Amino acid sequence: MLEKFFKLKGNNTDVRTEVMAGITTFMTMAYILAVNPSILSAAGMDPNAVLIATALASFVGTMLMAFLANYPFALAPGMGLNAYFAFTVVIGRGYSWQIALLAVFAEGLIFIVLSLTSVREAIFNAIPMTLKSAVSVGIGLFIAFIGLQDAKLIVNSDSTLITYQTFKGEAFRSVGIGAILALIGVFVTAILLIKKVKGGILFGILITWVLGILCELTGIYVPDAEAGMYSVIPSGIVSFDFSSFGSTFGQVFRADFSTIGILDLIVIIFAFLFVDMFDTLGTLIGVASKADMLDKDGKLPKIKPALLADAIATSVGAVFGTSTTTTYVESASGVTEGGRTGLTAVVTGLLFLLALIFSPLFLSIPSFAIAPALITVGFYMMGAVAKINFEDMSDAIPAFLCILFMPLAYSISEGIAIGVISWTLINLLTGKAKEKKISVVMYILTVLFILKYIFL
Repeated sequence: MLEKFFKLKGNNTDVRTEVMAGITTFMTMAYILAVNPSILSAAGMDPNAVLIATALASFVGTMLMAFLANYPFALAPGMGLNAYFAFTVVIGRGYSWQIALLAVFAEGLIFIVLSLTSVREAIFNAIPMTLKSAVSVGIGLFIAFIGLQDAKLIVNSDSTLITYQTFKGEAFRSVGIGAILALIGVFVTAILLIKKVKGGILFGILITWVLGILCELTGIYVPDAEAGMYSVIPSGIVSFDFSSFGSTFGQVFRADFSTIGILDLIVIIFAFLFVDMFDTLGTLIGVASKADMLDKDGKLPKIKPALLADAIATSVGAVFGTSTTTTYVESASGVTEGGRTGLTAVVTGLLFLLALIFSPLFLSIPSFAIAPALITVGFYMMGAVAKINFEDMSDAIPAFLCILFMPLAYSISEGIAIGVISWTLINLLTGKAKEKKISVVMYILTVLFILKYIFL
């Protein structure tokens, strides 16, 4: 049955590989179950309700991706979009979180229409192959950078913006030990992968976590909540208290329109729409490129159902009570483990559903244990740089800018924007428009991106 539905042999995979890939994807995404409630609670939402909404939205979105597109991509409320939701729309502009949920819900409905009418597919196909390769590399650097930050190997600095962990001072027993464990995790994961151990990334996460537990039990690692370093020993295994979910479920339909003007609401919807569209497209390009799913023309087969799954998940997630649900770049970790079909996504989705019950266990996985997986995935995605033609500077320079801006601007969509603008303008101004066959869609995207920087 699994073979017939997911076409495992046709995708050169098997059940064991898909299951391991699904577990790995979940393990690298599980942090969202802790981070999303923390961020959205700043907007006045109940953190327990948000955790439930996050798990349910992730389950629904990932299952839609599995059964509509048969792709190994997982979905969850997006990082960055949740911060915009809480700190810009609610706290910054003073609107209620119900209004913010309404904007997310409306964004999802618009995306459903755009997906059904092939607009998003046309955008995906219009992006030149050199930029698609650059997106994959940029995402790899972005993921690795996130991993380094999560492990606190890279920290903020007043003089240089960021710097490395010093491994000394009062925080050594918490932050310093966590960073060292993350480094050990990177080496352990690397050794496992070099030895071709199946599930090497997953085992790297688990081994690092176990080492953290041993360090805490022996007093080597000391939790420090103020430094963001928490106990890695599970406080429990299961929880069946779902009563708080009612405080967010369906609240999108109770938004008070008297508190916001229609033009202001449209601006907020457009902002969510813009960022989500290009974050999703960038993720699909990067992860699909890593999995060799793009055809010879750089197109992703069955992209329409993949985009439709993403769009439906956004509106469903808003009804549950969470910010924009989107395709996750951490899906690359499962793809790296060999995941090639929707069975990988099914496993990931089911684990998100189980997380409702086993949330105390999953939330105990420390960020420094997940970091080695993110850093390793970043390494894998760097391979796409070989597909960029550095002899053709009209391709290479925009690709470089695309790669550069993703980690430095801390945004996949910003990297794509800079890449598209520079590729179109450089080729247009150097008289290569006809040679490069710049499409109407690329011209439109370039204008829209420029207008975005002017008005948003």
